[in-house]
Amino acid sequence: MRTFIAINLNPELKETLSNLIEELKRLDPARKSVRWVNQQAMHLTLKFLGEIDESQVEQIKKALEQISDGSRTFTMEIRGTGYFPPDKRNPRVLWLGIEEEKSLQILQSRLEEEMEKLGFPKENRKFHPHLTLGRVKIPSNLREIMLHLEQYGSQKFGEMEVRKITFFKSVLKPTGAEYSVLSEFELK
Repeated sequence: MRTFIAINLNPELKETLSNLIEELKRLDPARKSVRWVNQQAMHLTLKFLGEIDESQVEQIKKALEQISDGSRTFTMEIRGTGYFPPDKRNPRVLWLGIEEEKSLQILQSRLEEEMEKLGFPKENRKFHPHLTLGRVKIPSNLREIMLHLEQYGSQKFGEMEVRKITFFKSVLKPTGAEYSVLSEFELK
């Protein structure tokens, strides 16, 4: 099964981000340029594990329990917009930024370390916390969307108290990935 560890967004933030996506969708009437994230799938990925065996689930849950027991709740602020890669000509992902929060960085770092002990390689790239708004399908049709998105470059979209981390299962379908919760772990 395909899995990852994330922070699931609260309903208020999901609603705010859905409103922004609806605003951006209107700039692409044919709805062919971007595959937008649906509201139920909005989350902040902390660690993508990929394909795992059923036998690994309990080990991962035990490690997540240990991590959550040693982590405190914190506030996460959603601010600014952008795209990957930062070259305007061929963006692949449109995103919202997360204000750099020391507690978030520590939590993600602990996840990397503990998952490495279980055989999951550490990321080569520095953790860049972001919320994906959409994945670009046709970059040549993005001009209006990009101009509109840039208007929100430093805007605050909201914040939430992070109280838990979630272990998700992901099933890839032609309509996009569908996520289901395997377990949730409360921060202290």
